Amino acid sequence: MNKKSLSERDICTKYITPALEKAGWDKMEQIREEVTFTAGRVIVRGKLVARGKSKRADYILYYKSNIPIAVIEAKDNTHTVGSGMQQALSYGEVLDVPFVYSSNGDAFLEHDRVIKKGIKEKDIPLDSFPSPDLLWQRYCLEKGIDDSNKDIVAQDYYFDTSGKSPRYYQLTAINRTIEAIARGQNRILLVMATGTGKTYTAFQIIWRLWKSRTKKRILFLADRNILVDQTRVNDFKPFGSAMTKIKNRKVDPSYEIYLALYQAVSGTEEFQNIYKNFSKDFFDLIIIDECHRGSAAEDSAWREILEYFFSATQIGLTATPKETKYVSNIHYFGDPLYSYSLKQGIEDGFLAPYKVVRIDLDKDLLGWRPEKGKKDKYGKEIEDRIYNIKDFDKSMVLEMRTEVVAKKVTEFLKATNLFDKTIIFCEDIDHAERMRQLLCNENPEEVSKNHRYVMRITGDSDEGKIEIDNFIDPESRYPVIATTSKLLSTGVDVQTCKLIVLDRVINSMTEFKQIIGRGTRINEDYDKYYFTIMDFKKATENFSDPDFDGYPVQVYEPGPEDPPVPPDDEDDDDVGETGVDGVGDPEPLPPGEGRVKYYVNDVEVTVIAERVQYYGNDGRLITESIRDYTKKTVKKNYSSLDNFLNRWKKADQKQAIINELEEAGVLFDPLAEDVGKDFGPFDLICHVVYDQPPLTRKERAENVKKRNYFTKYGDKAREILNALLDKYADEGIENIEDMNVLRLQPINKHGTLVEIINIFGGKEKYQQAIQELEEQLYEVAL
Repeated sequence: MNKKSLSERDICTKYITPALEKAGWDKMEQIREEVTFTAGRVIVRGKLVARGKSKRADYILYYKSNIPIAVIEAKDNTHTVGSGMQQALSYGEVLDVPFVYSSNGDAFLEHDRVIKKGIKEKDIPLDSFPSPDLLWQRYCLEKGIDDSNKDIVAQDYYFDTSGKSPRYYQLTAINRTIEAIARGQNRILLVMATGTGKTYTAFQIIWRLWKSRTKKRILFLADRNILVDQTRVNDFKPFGSAMTKIKNRKVDPSYEIYLALYQAVSGTEEFQNIYKNFSKDFFDLIIIDECHRGSAAEDSAWREILEYFFSATQIGLTATPKETKYVSNIHYFGDPLYSYSLKQGIEDGFLAPYKVVRIDLDKDLLGWRPEKGKKDKYGKEIEDRIYNIKDFDKSMVLEMRTEVVAKKVTEFLKATNLFDKTIIFCEDIDHAERMRQLLCNENPEEVSKNHRYVMRITGDSDEGKIEIDNFIDPESRYPVIATTSKLLSTGVDVQTCKLIVLDRVINSMTEFKQIIGRGTRINEDYDKYYFTIMDFKKATENFSDPDFDGYPVQVYEPGPEDPPVPPDDEDDDDVGETGVDGVGDPEPLPPGEGRVKYYVNDVEVTVIAERVQYYGNDGRLITESIRDYTKKTVKKNYSSLDNFLNRWKKADQKQAIINELEEAGVLFDPLAEDVGKDFGPFDLICHVVYDQPPLTRKERAENVKKRNYFTKYGDKAREILNALLDKYADEGIENIEDMNVLRLQPINKHGTLVEIINIFGGKEKYQQAIQELEEQLYEVAL
């Protein structure tokens, strides 16, 4: 057998897998081949979405289930043994595995990622691959894991019969945490973006520590009642009768897993601090969900709970680590043991990318000053000063401003989908109620069908809070639009939320991230791949943390006559966060009582025209023109017209080049808007980047028809090729390269896909005919 003639898969089957089995690796339990560990970034093209390439390892080896210890990159035998090492190392870093290998079927090259002193890389004969126990011993030695704590680190995960298992980044967070606790670390901070499964990660950490009896009594603390209830009935359900929720300020010491609101176990002097009914050493482990909130402040009542149970191991979970002059997570917990960012989640395809629609209103930018002696609609004389974006809907209500916001939101939903779940964040409860009323007026038909089409969900509204479960349930159509101030800003898992409207001044990066987190979940079953932020208060300009959050795929600033949909597409300073059960909404203030608030109904508010901005895939804002950006991006890959034309001519699939350019950051939809919608990607590139005169798709198709190129084919084949040219003229090159086009009208009148292909003499000859057709299409340029 000629080894060099074998494919990569053959090398795996005939050489690498047998070598692993000979070394003692169990093929069913410890060896996984062709493991896809990311989902592939969601690429947004106007209103269309596609998936980028997912990451896939040829082999991942596990010491035990969910405890990965090695990755192997395989190559065919025309490559050297170590040619796959650099790719393997990149996977090893992402997967956080200690040992990395490359092989071509002749031998292995090993890279030890954990060894501090000694040889990092060495060749290993094919028949001498290390056993699972040997790799585990080497790993434990370097990590300081000995016989006294080895069982903790090797404790099994919870096995879910439904098939659910941790994602790669959750494994890293869980395994690092277990190892740190095994080594005696008692303060741990995990930073994981909203939507990445912090609670499920916490469950697996608790499960392993509880089952190993390393930690026997555990307290899980959260700050919202809905968070505790969701946790109890979902991720923590396997704890069963060993678990209880602390409520009604009653303590029962007979349980092992306790779930509690901070507010349920703490309180003022007239309400005894319930947590003190437990002895200081009662809990072995405390998990603090959303620890950026109360526990980050040294003087908070929540911090008192943690300090009371000082001897317990404490793990802080947050999507938004808080670091200010006065408040710090890191000061209390230490540096994050692991961080998984929104940016990385979007890159991996586990979290939804986002667009930004920025709408600037004239009074927000220019301010408004009442004429002397002007009274509001209740007859109250208005203080003579300039009111601006920080005042509106707090001390000054311009009712026509709220009308503009309601109209723009409605326009957006009508242009996309009237039943896309939408959250509108308002300044306070009064603002949320006025917004609800105006949205009802903007959507009378939908509200007539079901009054719950628009609901105010705030801390003071029992009717609204009752609807939270329906709002977050993907299968429940109503409510569609929720107006709120703070109640929905954190912890509420709205999987299908596609539109987040910001009509409140946000002074806190932490609060901003939490709000945006309501839209980051992907739900493919309900066509939720990305979401849109509609920003009326410049919040998206005020906060930029690209290392953690990444950048929006598009920033759109419509003018007064433009549609709200892109073409093809620190805490509130006047309210606290306690409210009802700590839900965080202020009580409404009637006009004329408490804080002075004016209501003006005769001042017109309009949208000011602005520019359109985009973000490239490199995470940088495109502030230059779309033409300049395209020219610079394309020339990184094709320095000259000849380079581009040669690649185009040689490509079997032209769409592959288009996809590569899109992944490199070229935005064909806005480019076509700028240059002309009738030009295909090829002519857009030739014209914009290399100053060539463009031809429309229709012109190229007509040129081919004039050449009588089809005379060498039979009548039926000529009809099909003519129909394909018409498809190209109307829709572009991708439609003639996809064989499924043969199933569409009018081509399908010639028969089934197989029958049509046979008209050309078989699949190979059909593909040859398509390649010749493409050569004819681009003959003028090539």
